[in-house]
Amino acid sequence: MPRTVHLAVYDTLADWETGHATAWLARSGFTVTTVGPVADKPVTTIGGTRIVPDLSLEDLRPEDSALLILPGGDLWDTSDDLVPFAAAARRFLDAGVPVAAICGATAGLAREGLLDDRAHTSAISYYLAATGYLGGDHYVDADAVTDRGAGGVGDLITAGPTEPVAFAREVLGTMGAFKGSKLDAWYRLFHDSDPAAYEELNADDSGDAAGSGSADGSGSADGSGAADGSGAADGSDDSDDSDDSDTTDDSGTGGAMGGSERSPGGAAS
Repeated sequence: MPRTVHLAVYDTLADWETGHATAWLARSGFTVTTVGPVADKPVTTIGGTRIVPDLSLEDLRPEDSALLILPGGDLWDTSDDLVPFAAAARRFLDAGVPVAAICGATAGLAREGLLDDRAHTSAISYYLAATGYLGGDHYVDADAVTDRGAGGVGDLITAGPTEPVAFAREVLGTMGAFKGSKLDAWYRLFHDSDPAAYEELNADDSGDAAGSGSADGSGSADGSGAADGSGAADGSDDSDDSDDSDTTDDSGTGGAMGGSERSPGGAAS
């Protein structure tokens, strides 16, 4: 499995949405490579930060990547400039490589038809409905959703703009950066500011963590697959139309550890 995660970057990128995910992936031994419309041509985020992409989109190949992350950004809703990034997401999923999209990027995937038959979430259901997509029956009102791919298709992670920590939880679990109780502790620490979670995250329990499991990120993850505690369903149960998905609540306990809990307050308003 490649150890490179590709982070899409473009003008109007929402700065706050992917930092938890990329920081802890990097601390777990992954290389984070930025992908822009054109390599070496700076883009400017909503916050005014200038980023020089490492790679151009036309040179991005799924076989070289462990994950594609698509942040939100105003351009998803105001122009067609980011359509090629949604098309890249299709190539990744078809190749069996996971894709993680948050905020406006979920609308881009909806327009591409990638949410029509897969469990997903976003800011709110009618935001995606406005795209004219056909996946409304698969919308889940939760903080973040992981739909496990079947038949060789890549996993799909989605979240709304106010859930960067839940988004990171799903990403880190899918990539094996943390597993089981370590993943739960990470989420409770950064989402709930739970001081007990810090102790749990730093506990010397090599059998439960995929890397160091430490808050200082001194170790590396093996990246060997989805976390066993991320709450992902394998599609083998007989629940409703989103039974292939990972839907979690905001409590931190059932959220990172369970497999089928849903929160009516998980989506952003």
